[in-house]
Amino acid sequence: MNKTASEAVRLAKQIKVLVADEVKGIEVVLCPPFTALYPVAEVIKGSGIQLGAQDVFWEDEGAYTGEISPVMLKDLGCHYVIVGHSERREYFHETDEDVRRKVDAALAKGIGVIACVGETLKERQEGKTEAVVSREVRAIVDGLELADPAHLVIAYEPIWAIGTGETATSQEANRVAALIREEIAAALGADVAREIRIQYGGSVKPENISAFMQEEEIDGALVGGASLDASTFAQIVKF
Repeated sequence: MNKTASEAVRLAKQIKVLVADEVKGIEVVLCPPFTALYPVAEVIKGSGIQLGAQDVFWEDEGAYTGEISPVMLKDLGCHYVIVGHSERREYFHETDEDVRRKVDAALAKGIGVIACVGETLKERQEGKTEAVVSREVRAIVDGLELADPAHLVIAYEPIWAIGTGETATSQEANRVAALIREEIAAALGADVAREIRIQYGGSVKPENISAFMQEEEIDGALVGGASLDASTFAQIVKF
């Protein structure tokens, strides 16, 4: 929940200039707040940068005051939507079932999903990382109708690392990413599991991106606070 519409436009313009050469080789997605989706879409049009939203509701329309539907996001040109972010799960009590309904709703409208999974500090301390992540991944992929593996990205973002300055080590993150891929393979097959991208999120910054991207199972990053500064975000993209 950062940036007014005008601030988001200014940031998107700066990012567009700084990553212009990189978007040919990798996929860059900006996910501003709902209030800034339209103006940011206008800024990045034709640049190769994709537009994403931070959340979505699972119905197309109806008496759900304050919610945003996948139809609305599609109309604005969103190629992606973040679903099940740790802050949504923690502060707004989203369940695995809620997350799955959102995944299904977005995919049905042709919107790619960045689905987040990860454990709390307490769960980590109790040795429950694998059990929690496996449960959350299976809730997303079991029986999933997935026309194109490129439409689903799984982001491992340990909740204890969000906004704390703490990060998982690259080896830890890679181990969990491998577990995520195993769960996808069990549900959707090994071929699909190889194609689905797995990201790491949790205090990603220029100083640590290189370690994460050297790991075999990590395909990208879900960048939080570091994306609020154009030059910092661009350094991550350029790596």
